[in-house]
Amino acid sequence: MSIADNLKQYKSEVESDGVKLIAVSKTQPIESILEAYHAGQRIFGENHVQEMVDKEAQLPKDIEWHLIGHLQTNKVKYIAPFVKLIHGVDSLKLLQEIDKQAAKNKRVIDCLLQVYIADEDTKFGLGFDEVVELLRADEYAALKNIRIVGLMGIATNTKNEKQITFEFNELKVFFEGIKVSFFRKEDSFKEISTGMSADYKIAIKEGSTMVRIGSSIFGKRIIKHFKNNISAN
Repeated sequence: MSIADNLKQYKSEVESDGVKLIAVSKTQPIESILEAYHAGQRIFGENHVQEMVDKEAQLPKDIEWHLIGHLQTNKVKYIAPFVKLIHGVDSLKLLQEIDKQAAKNKRVIDCLLQVYIADEDTKFGLGFDEVVELLRADEYAALKNIRIVGLMGIATNTKNEKQITFEFNELKVFFEGIKVSFFRKEDSFKEISTGMSADYKIAIKEGSTMVRIGSSIFGKRIIKHFKNNISAN
């Protein structure tokens, strides 16, 4: 099946439930992204800053770019002019840098707090208590150029559907508590970003509002090493 055919299948399945489909385009060439774009896809997710910057410069300007990978503070300035949503915010320090760079670009940047829900040591994210601590902090209250619109989580990489269901459900329950406690009057706090190719169906059942699907749409990834033109400073 072509990219357009794969995309049509996922869009009809996912969007019929009111869930946003993020086409994960990391390591995919411009031609493949354009094929998805011409098939109606507008939201694309990238893991690496340099790759997203390169692609944004070459592709249509009505694309919504989501940064879904781990973000270093020293790279925020490169995506601040255009990024639509940053999924993996896992510290107050990172949030402060996003706010600083958003202000420089006269923007408010939407963010999701990444919550650690997996039974693995390799995942990033805040603990439940750390999310509460962050949202109570005076430093957070001082930020004017970011907007927290929801939570993001990655389940354990396992075939145990019971465990995945439990982890996604735990995040949903936590989201509802945070909504009541901190965002009761903010309609914008509505997103739960969970679910990838292997577990998106479970994620949707457990309240996900956006799923991240890549290889199932684009086929096997083409590994391309993007030149790192972005310095570490």
